[in-house]
Amino acid sequence: MPTYAYRCADCGHSFDIYQTFSDATLTECPECAGDLRKVFGSLEVTFNGSGFYRTDSRSGGASGSSSSGGDS
Repeated sequence: MPTYAYRCADCGHSFDIYQTFSDATLTECPECAGDLRKVFGSLEVTFNGSGFYRTDSRSGGASGSSSSGGDS
């Protein structure tokens, strides 16, 4: 079950709660009955390696990339 973070727009109260995907989004703060907003954190994505090319997902590109990755 995913954990969602909420923060009240009125009083600033923040909390985390477990909810299923089918549960409705919470809209009322349990502290002051103000407006709740979901808090979305930032995700860090790093790409390592030589890069990704348009032909990497095609069957013709797989044979060309495997020959360059061999022992030299």
